[in-house]
Amino acid sequence: MDDFLRLSASTARFTHGAPRAFSFGDDGRLLWFLRSTGSTDAFDSLWVLDTTTGAETRLADPRELCPEPGPLPEAERRLRERTRLVAAGIGSYALSGDGRRAAFALYGRLFEVAAGGAGTPKEIPAAGPALDPRPNADGSRTAYVADDILYVAPGGRISPADGARWGLAEFAAAEELGRPRGHWWSPDGVTLLAARVDESALQRRWFADPAHPERPAEDFAYPEAGGPNADVQLWVLGEGGTRIRLDWDADTYPYVSDAGWESQTEILLTVQDRLQQNVLLLSADPATGRTEELSRTTHPQWVDPLVPGTPARLADGRMLTCADTPGGAARALAVDGAPLTGDEIQVRGVAGIHEGRLLIEAGLRDPSEQQVLLLDPDTGELTPLADGPGVHTVSASAGTLLLTTADADGVRRTVRTPDGREFTPADLSEPLPYRVDAVLERVTDRGIPTALVLPRDHVPGRRLPVLVDGYGGPGMQDITADQRRRQHRQWWADQGFAVVTIDNRGTPYVSPAYTHAMYRGFSEVTLDDQVAALHALAARHTDLDLDRVGVRGWSYGGYLSAMAVLRRPDVFHAAAAGAAPTDFRHYDTAYTERYLGLPQEHPEVYERDSLIPDAPKLSRPLLLITGLADDNVHPSHTLRLSQALTDAGRPHQLLALPGVTHMTPGGTREKLMALELEFFRRELA
Repeated sequence: MDDFLRLSASTARFTHGAPRAFSFGDDGRLLWFLRSTGSTDAFDSLWVLDTTTGAETRLADPRELCPEPGPLPEAERRLRERTRLVAAGIGSYALSGDGRRAAFALYGRLFEVAAGGAGTPKEIPAAGPALDPRPNADGSRTAYVADDILYVAPGGRISPADGARWGLAEFAAAEELGRPRGHWWSPDGVTLLAARVDESALQRRWFADPAHPERPAEDFAYPEAGGPNADVQLWVLGEGGTRIRLDWDADTYPYVSDAGWESQTEILLTVQDRLQQNVLLLSADPATGRTEELSRTTHPQWVDPLVPGTPARLADGRMLTCADTPGGAARALAVDGAPLTGDEIQVRGVAGIHEGRLLIEAGLRDPSEQQVLLLDPDTGELTPLADGPGVHTVSASAGTLLLTTADADGVRRTVRTPDGREFTPADLSEPLPYRVDAVLERVTDRGIPTALVLPRDHVPGRRLPVLVDGYGGPGMQDITADQRRRQHRQWWADQGFAVVTIDNRGTPYVSPAYTHAMYRGFSEVTLDDQVAALHALAARHTDLDLDRVGVRGWSYGGYLSAMAVLRRPDVFHAAAAGAAPTDFRHYDTAYTERYLGLPQEHPEVYERDSLIPDAPKLSRPLLLITGLADDNVHPSHTLRLSQALTDAGRPHQLLALPGVTHMTPGGTREKLMALELEFFRRELA
């Protein structure tokens, strides 16, 4: 590897040492976060910043608490994979209701620590390898999961040992629905709302490590498209062993995408039907389990994932929800069903209330940018709070703000108090090596967002081979004003490529209508837009040599890459396809069925989007890559395509990586980039 790849690997892509996982506590006086000691330190510690003084205090160092850490418990390892946690040490924490105490799990051991005073972490005896601990209102009790049972310390087992999983989110909720947790304390800190997950009807997925044949195979329950889902129930677990089950039509609305206590006497939960075309906000009585429908959102294709921060009840009792504007021009907010915003902004998140107004994150001018705005819930009037070029995000508590800006100059974080003082949490990460002057353009009559990165030493008139590098699938935006997303593309450009990224229809944040264009079919929309946008860019930038076009990607991007050379060899001349879901009949329910429907009802859609029948068409160089421990896109996807290619007599390359998961941790991604570079230089010469 060269210097850049070594630096990227050793710094976890320039993230080690950067503060993350911020949470306000104690009415905005405390700002909790995780951070390692420097750019090559992978072990995150727990810190707190006092917003009255700006002083930072390290409260928990994982290497002091566990000098000789063992392997992560399997359940925590899988939860980290679902939530994309790559840091070692303290991966996550949870605050007590008052925000003065935190609890965290560390290699199966359970700890709590208070801000102020001695601040010495205390280990809490646990019944087994502890997972997802959460303190109650005042931090006097901590709920946690061990061996699929929900416990409270001090106390003991609070859920039955009935063979189900208690207190954790099922695969579909954590991976696809945005709900990574499965238990919630009541405001008084006495009662727990808990998920009960029965996965007995699901098929098992197995993993074996061929590099270590002496080790037993692992397995886990996986909800495959068209097959059964986990049976998810919500229970209120009280003192004295009382148990009340929340009652809703779970057969019609099996997905629980959000849940939590609105008050001591009310629980709010959001449920969805299997195809996610109907989303209900329900109010539940924790004393009886009875539910009442508060609002219903419907869409003939699918209801997009909820805007973070919604649904929510305003101080005057009105309900804040999200919905698409007529015609699908924008994602909007509504109060008691009445539209509050229109086509002029794309609402992406609600961070709370600030100065009597809603604090929102939204796109105003361009989908690559995001602004922070104040929104009057009565008049709809917008007031910019952070709207310069870049991607701005915010969190808030009791008038104190944490504003983060990611733009051409890097990342800046500012804590702003109600009396006007400002502090900057220390960032110990490696500075970004490149300032990447990408050319961002929207092309074709569809306004497809594109980005072009050229070599820093490029001389106009010198023809360059093209490398299409992107994702292209639903749920992920590739083209943003955040410099962190462009560093590796500049490296590729400096190797002699014109690097092109295209956010085709189906990707988020242009408009709901743009996203919904992928309904009942991935392949045609994705590939048509990629080809049209590539040709439009080449017409504007004549140094792009369309006789030498490579394509690379991971996950859905791997699907795009393999599909490109299989179906459009006239446009794409070589591909490196990593972790590609080659046949969506074998991908998970919540993601796949949202877009493609049920395979029993639409078999032609699944057949059309499968790459397996295309294997005999391969006429271009194809490098297939898979991690053999990938529990998201199982390695069988890549191996099935490789087998079909072999059966058809089509030469290709296969790189199978023992022990590597979907996240490719530990510098694996950089090692692969070095191998891909050799592949593309050879095949596009």
